[in-house]
Amino acid sequence: MNDELEKLKGDVKLPLGVIIRRTLHYISSEKGGFILSLLLLLLNVVLDSISPLFTSKITDELVKDNINIRLILNLAILSFVIMCINQFFLYTESMILQNCGQRIIYRLRREIFEHIENMSLNQFNEMPVGSLVTRVTSYTASMSDLFTGVLVRILRDMTTLVGVYVIMFFISPSLSFAMLGVVALVFFISYFFSKTVREIFRKERACISDVNTFLSENLAGMKLTQVFNQEGTKEEQFNEKNEALRKQRFNVIKAFGVYRPLISFIYNCSIALCFAGGVVLHLSAGEIVAFYMYLSKFFHPIQNLADQLNALQKALTASERIFNLLDVKPDVIDREDALEIDHFEGKIEFKNVWFAYTDENWILKDVSFVIEPKQTCAFVGATGAGKTTILSLIVRNYEVQKGEILIDGININDIRISCLRKAIGQMLQDVFLFSGTIRDNITLHDDAFTEDEIHEACVYVNADSFIDRLPKGIDEEIIEKGENLSQGQRQLLSFARTVIHKPQILILDEATANIDTETEVLIQQSLEKMKSIGTMLVVAHRLSTIQHADQIIVLQNGEIVERGNHQQLLKNRGYYYKLYQLQFDN
Repeated sequence: MNDELEKLKGDVKLPLGVIIRRTLHYISSEKGGFILSLLLLLLNVVLDSISPLFTSKITDELVKDNINIRLILNLAILSFVIMCINQFFLYTESMILQNCGQRIIYRLRREIFEHIENMSLNQFNEMPVGSLVTRVTSYTASMSDLFTGVLVRILRDMTTLVGVYVIMFFISPSLSFAMLGVVALVFFISYFFSKTVREIFRKERACISDVNTFLSENLAGMKLTQVFNQEGTKEEQFNEKNEALRKQRFNVIKAFGVYRPLISFIYNCSIALCFAGGVVLHLSAGEIVAFYMYLSKFFHPIQNLADQLNALQKALTASERIFNLLDVKPDVIDREDALEIDHFEGKIEFKNVWFAYTDENWILKDVSFVIEPKQTCAFVGATGAGKTTILSLIVRNYEVQKGEILIDGININDIRISCLRKAIGQMLQDVFLFSGTIRDNITLHDDAFTEDEIHEACVYVNADSFIDRLPKGIDEEIIEKGENLSQGQRQLLSFARTVIHKPQILILDEATANIDTETEVLIQQSLEKMKSIGTMLVVAHRLSTIQHADQIIVLQNGEIVERGNHQQLLKNRGYYYKLYQLQFDN
C-alpha cells in the first residue's frame, strides 16, 4: 500500500530507460506519420546543409578578376529554389507531426481519465484532486510538446551536426579535427547539464503539483475559510508553497543561465579558430566563408539542444509522474470470469464480513444479516458504527478483507462491477450536481431517455413541484455544485436521477438530512413510492424516517447489537429504545 501511495504522489523514481521506452511506445500507433516526418526531416537537413556551398562558390567567383555574372545568377536562383523546396518540406513535416502528436495526446488523456475512473474511493482519498488535474492537463501538455516537436527537433539537430561535420571535413580535414576538441567539450558540458537539470525539473514539477493541489482544495473551501476568518493563515500557507516553487524555478534559470553563455563563449572561440586556422592553412575565401557558415550551422543545433533538453527534461519528468499514476493498480477490479447479470431480485446477504480501511482497524466485525427481495432495511447507530461502510461495500467501492457479500446468492466479487452498480441506485446526503441543465443532471447526458420518461421520473419523486416553477423548467441551467438550488431540491433531483435509471436495489445514505420540513414531506412521499421499486437500504439518524422499515439493524462499534422492526426494538428496551427516547422524549 505504501508503494501505491508513493506512485500516487509521484514519488517513485523510474529508470530513464524505462521512461523513454514507455514514452516511445505511444509513437507506435502513429509510426507511419512519424516515419514520413523523418524522411522529410532528412531531406530538409540535406537541402539545408548544401546551401552554404552555393555561397562558397559565389564568394570564390566574386574575388576573381573576371566575374562570371551568369554563373552567380544561376547559383543564386538555384539556391532560392532549394530554399523554397526546403520550406515546403518543413511545413509538411510540421503539419504531419502536429496531427500525429495531438492524436497521441488525445488517446493518452483518455487513458489517464479512464484509469482514474477505475480507481477505488480509498485511492481517491489518497490522491489530492489538484494533483490529478495537473497530471491530466499540465503533464500531458508537456508530453504533447515532446511528440509534436521536441523529439523531431532533437533528431534534426543531431542529424544536422553529423551532416555539417562531414561537409566541414571535406572542406578542411585539419581544421575539422581541431574542432573535435571543441565538440567533445560541448557534449561533455551538455551531458553534465542534462543530468543536473533533470533532478531540478523533478522538484519543480512536485512544487507545481503541490501549488495546484492547494489551490484546488482551498478554492473549493473558500466559504469555510471566510467564515472562520482564516484568509491570513491561508495566505501564509500559499506563500510558503509559492516560495518553494519560485526557488525551484530559479534553480532552473540559474542552470540555463550558466549553460547558454558557456556555449556561446565556446562558439565565439570557435569562430576565431576558424578564421585563424583558415588563413594558416591557406584556404580560399570561399572555403573560409563556407567553413564559417557551417560552423554557425554546427553550433546553432548545439545551442538549440539547450532549449530542447529543457523541454525534454520537462516532458520526461511529466511522463514519469503520469506513468506513476498509470502504474497504480485499482483496488477493485473485475475477475476475468465475472458474470454479466441483467436483473437482480434484490436479496442481499452478509456472511461474517470483516472490513478495515487501514491495517486491522476493523470498522465491521463479523457482520452477518439477510435482506429479502423488496424489503426495506434500515441501519441505525452512532457515527462511525459502520452504517455507510456497509452500503459502500455492497456497491464494491471497497473490498472486504474477510467474509463475503451475496446478492441473489451470488458473491458480488463474481459479478461485473458495471452490472452491479447499474442495478443499484444510490441517493446520498451530499448530492453532487454537474454544471449543465436539470435535464443533463437527471439523464447524465444519456440521450436514450425520452421526454416522457424524464417527466414521469420527476413527477414520481415530486421533483416537478419546483421544476415547473423555474423559468426554463427542465432546461434550467445549474451552476457549479447546484448552488442555485436548495438542499431539498438537489435531493429530489437525485431521486429522479436514480428512478429514471430503473435500479432493482435502492440505497439511501442520510438522504433526508439537512432539509426543510416542507421538502421532507415531499421526500417522504417519494420514498413511499420508491419502496415498490425494489430492495431498499436506508441509513438515517432521524428515526421517524425508518419506523415503517421491514427490518432495522442496530450497529455499535462495527457489530450488530440488535435487529428487528420498529415495534420489536422498542419492546426490547435496548440501544434502539435509548436512541428513540433521546429523539422523541425531550
